[in-house]
Amino acid sequence: MYLFKGIKGCNNKLDNMKIVIASDKYKGSLSALEVCQVIGRTIKELAPDLEVVLSPMADGGDGTVETLIESLEGKLVELKVKGPLGEPVKARFGIIGSSTAVIEMASASGLVLVPAGKRNPMETTTFGTGELILKAIDMGSKKIIVGIGGSATNDGGMGMAQALGYRLLDSNGDLLGFGGKELARLSSIDDAGINSKLLSTIIEIASDVDNPLYGKKGAAYVYGPQKGAGPEMVKNLDEGLKNYAQIVARDLKKDIAGLPGAGAAGGLGAGLVAFAGGVLKPGTDIVIETTGLEDKIKDADLIITGEGAMDDQTFYGKSAYGVAKLASKYGIPVITINGSVLSNRSNIDEKNSSLFSGNFSIIDRPMSLEEAIRDAEELLSGAAAEIISFYLRIAK
Repeated sequence: MYLFKGIKGCNNKLDNMKIVIASDKYKGSLSALEVCQVIGRTIKELAPDLEVVLSPMADGGDGTVETLIESLEGKLVELKVKGPLGEPVKARFGIIGSSTAVIEMASASGLVLVPAGKRNPMETTTFGTGELILKAIDMGSKKIIVGIGGSATNDGGMGMAQALGYRLLDSNGDLLGFGGKELARLSSIDDAGINSKLLSTIIEIASDVDNPLYGKKGAAYVYGPQKGAGPEMVKNLDEGLKNYAQIVARDLKKDIAGLPGAGAAGGLGAGLVAFAGGVLKPGTDIVIETTGLEDKIKDADLIITGEGAMDDQTFYGKSAYGVAKLASKYGIPVITINGSVLSNRSNIDEKNSSLFSGNFSIIDRPMSLEEAIRDAEELLSGAAAEIISFYLRIAK
C-alpha cells in the first residue's frame, strides 16, 4: 500500500466534505455499481454526514453496457441477430435517457460466441452488430456508443455495412457474401439503400487501440491469430483489407488506410468510420462524458476509483487512469481500491505516478484467487473502512 499525499480534505470540516466514488468492476466478482455501493455504504457507516456520490465507471469494453445501464437507470433491449458464423444469437444493447444507445459488438459478433474449433475470420461476420445499430436507430436513438472489443471477426465491418443497407459488389456487380474472405473481392459500394436516419445519428466508437487497418501492426497480423487465422490466412486477410481501404476511399471518399484505431475489432473501427460516420474515441473518455463525471467531481475533496487488477495496462486507457487524469485538472486527490495492485510506484513513470495519492488492494492475507473472488464484498468493505478511517482522522 502507498501512503496518502496531498490530501485536499485536510483543511475541511467533515460535514462539508464530498467524496466521489468512480470505480470500475472487479471482473468475475463485483460489478462497477456494486463496488461503488460497497465503498459508499462503508463511508456512510463511518461518517453519515459526508456527501458521497457514486459514479460507476467502465472503459468501453466488456461491462460498459451494464455499467451505464445501472448507473443511469437505462433499460436493456434484447433481440435475435445474425451471429459471427451466421447462426441466430440472442444479443442485447442498452438505452439510456431518451435517445442514446450503448452497444457492445461482442454481444452479437464476439469471439466468445464461436467455439474454439470453429474460429475462422475468413467466415465470421459483423452483420449482427449492424443489426443492433439498425434496431437502435429504429427505436429513435440519436446517439449510439459502440464498444468494439472482443471481436471474432476480421471483415473490416463489411457485415455491419451490409446490415445497414449498403450493397457491396464484386467485379461482376454481384452481391458479396459474408466474412473476411470477401474483402479481396470487393469492387464497388452502393449506398442507395441505407437507412436515411443513419446519416443524422451520432456514432461514437469506444476503442483503446491505435492499430492501423492493415500492415504488420494491422488488424490481421496483430489480432487475426487469436481468432483462428494461420500465417497464410493472415496474409490473405491483410491483402483484402488493403483492397477494402482503396475501394472505400474511391467510393465513399473516406481515408481509413492510415487511421489510428482503424484496425480495432478486425477493422470494425474502420468500417464504423467509413459506413456510419463514426468517430473513434477512448472508451473511458466516452463513459466520463456520458455519466457527467466532470461535473460531479469539480467540488469534491477526494475521489476513489479502482479496478479488479491495477497493473501496467491501467496507464493505457483504463478507467482508473482516465478518472485520475480528469481529477488532476482540478487538483483533487485520487486513491484507488483494487482487487490487486500489480504495479509498484517505482515502476510507474513520474508523470503517471503523481496522478494517484495512494493505491490499495483489498487482499489482506495470503489467499487463492477463488477465495478473493468469493469474499470480494467483505474484503472490499474491510479495506475501505481502514482507508477511510485513516483519511477521516487526518482530515479533521
